[in-house]
Amino acid sequence: MNRIHQLVLPGLALVLLAAGCRGIPTDSEKSARRDLTSVSNLLAAPILVLPTNATLRDVVTFALRNDPKVTAAYADWAAAVENITVARSLPDPKLTFQAYIESALTSLMPGLAADIPGPGKLRARAEAASAESRTKYFQFESAVQQTAFAVEKSFYPLHFLDAKLVVNRQSLALLAQLESLARTQNEVGRATLQDVLRAQIEQEKLRTETANLEDSRRVLLTQFKAALGLHADQPDPPVPADAEFSESNLSDDELFAAALKQNPQLKEMEAEIKSAEASLQLARKDKVPDFSAGLQAEVYRPPFYWPQASMTLPIWRDKLAAELAAAQAGKRAAEARLSAEQISLAVDFAEQTYLIREADRVLTLLRERLLPRARQSLEVSRAAYRSGQVDFLNVIDAERSLLNFQLDEIAAQIQREIAHAELTLLVAGVPPENAPLLKTETSAR
Repeated sequence: MNRIHQLVLPGLALVLLAAGCRGIPTDSEKSARRDLTSVSNLLAAPILVLPTNATLRDVVTFALRNDPKVTAAYADWAAAVENITVARSLPDPKLTFQAYIESALTSLMPGLAADIPGPGKLRARAEAASAESRTKYFQFESAVQQTAFAVEKSFYPLHFLDAKLVVNRQSLALLAQLESLARTQNEVGRATLQDVLRAQIEQEKLRTETANLEDSRRVLLTQFKAALGLHADQPDPPVPADAEFSESNLSDDELFAAALKQNPQLKEMEAEIKSAEASLQLARKDKVPDFSAGLQAEVYRPPFYWPQASMTLPIWRDKLAAELAAAQAGKRAAEARLSAEQISLAVDFAEQTYLIREADRVLTLLRERLLPRARQSLEVSRAAYRSGQVDFLNVIDAERSLLNFQLDEIAAQIQREIAHAELTLLVAGVPPENAPLLKTETSAR
């Protein structure tokens, strides 16, 4: 029994020592962990409490730290980085026991065995896992961009709703003045009571529209709140007072070239191609055999050892051919998806730049020509009505035209700002300020 203790206990100690061993990280693993640490430090900053005078940048930064979709995408990326270590690590060694028993225990052989993947397999697995982690990072980057866009997309209608309410209230005040004017004209016999009733009808219609707008604000505020990653039972966030409109100094050609370089979906597709190439290299390694080696010690007859060794025989050629063909097909599919995404990007770019140009033309028309003329037309109609030259319908039509042009201006502003946000964030891939992302030169690796 003393011999058993002398041999078995050192063997167990060896196993425990092996359990504390560490593998050798690959260069791609080191790089991935540096990137993960860099982003983790950015995300670790405390989430700011939004003040009542929060700006649009403040709420976007808040959303990027608070949105569960961003958190989930980051966790997926972190898990993929950890999987690199798993992929490049050797299989766990095995503690073995073998005994021969007839009428009594005649032989006891504890031992250790280890599986050894074929040459190059661990590195190929590590490269495949590293490529997958890069794909997950660009998915995280895309989630960040989409969250920022969701905030702006929900903010602009809410912001301009208040502008619509201001216009409607100004129009109500104007209609009240027109009603007073109609009463005065009626009292001196220059108009009938029908003009007063028309002014009252227009006011009632506009009051109902205003009430509907005020009611819809709750819906828009709920959408804005959800874009910030806030739950229904949490307090409503402050709505920025200013829209902070931004312009790009780049031409369309320069912006499109930038989009082809840094669009997060394109970078994700490119990373998928690299992942498919790594999988292809791994599939080629499957024809290399794996090995197993072990050593057993006879307790009752020391120092007597039983070495063991084995090797897999990759003889199933159809399986190897199928694995290789599947990897090649995966690479072709990734290349095709990249090509399709590039085509889609060109279409999205053309659509958003058209919407911006269209909105700019409409705003120029409204602000420089139609709105000034509509205001002038209303003043002329009011003066002509006082002198009895036109009837009240002309005044009402002039007031309606002014109101519609003012609402058209707000609609064009909404279209322009949402299109601009989608163009810069989703199409061109320009990250928002203070985004928890890697620098362009780092993330492009």
